[in-house]
Amino acid sequence: MRRLDKQQRIAFADVAEPSTNCPIDRSLMLARFHATTEQGETLSGAAAFAAMWREIPPLRPLGLMAQNRVVLALLERAYTLFLKVRPLLQRLAR
Repeated sequence: MRRLDKQQRIAFADVAEPSTNCPIDRSLMLARFHATTEQGETLSGAAAFAAMWREIPPLRPLGLMAQNRVVLALLERAYTLFLKVRPLLQRLAR
């Protein structure tokens, strides 16, 4: 995502780094993807991805589609399923 963010509109933060300030519990932030909007709202899961996509021009159409409740619900379901298999994928990647 950083490479796609050529205009550097997103401030990425590594919450695994102990010195990074976490607006909510660090373990919760590490369990799911989070984003904080310019308005200060903290989003998680598919909503956070959609907010990020809207800021990256090539991904903006996906982010705009995700503003639809049905699309966002489908993306959230897919993300939840991904989180269940993520540990296996991480083990396989090692």
